[in-house]
Amino acid sequence: MNTRRSTTFALMALLALAAAGVRAADAAGTAAATRNRIVFQVNEDDSKKWNTVLSNINNVQEELGKVEVAVVAIGPGLGMIKADALTANRVQDAMAAGVRFVACGNSMQAMHLTRDDMIDKIDYARAGYVEIMRLQQQGWVYIRP
Repeated sequence: MNTRRSTTFALMALLALAAAGVRAADAAGTAAATRNRIVFQVNEDDSKKWNTVLSNINNVQEELGKVEVAVVAIGPGLGMIKADALTANRVQDAMAAGVRFVACGNSMQAMHLTRDDMIDKIDYARAGYVEIMRLQQQGWVYIRP
């Protein structure tokens, strides 16, 4: 009978350890899933708004540290990431700090813009709103200033 109790106790201890391991793995997975990721939408032709977005990005990075940030430019917002934009230097500084800028391909086509018109090393999406939707589905927080 002692052997049976010892075996039962050992099995219970193993089950408790296994459950603790699952909880630890879940906690690690939750921590990874809750990393800070923010997508900003820019669809206005307004350099003051563009500078505000860039300042907001800087504020978020200062407050939270490591943050994944994307800016999706759609329609008139493409002016923010054109090579001759008033904000071009600030955009390039943000890119150097890890911010991803994405141009809407449909808007570029409608506005007769080419990649040569844009800041080097930005990203492109066929449809800007679809890019935003995909990022939101992946857990990104959506901000439209």
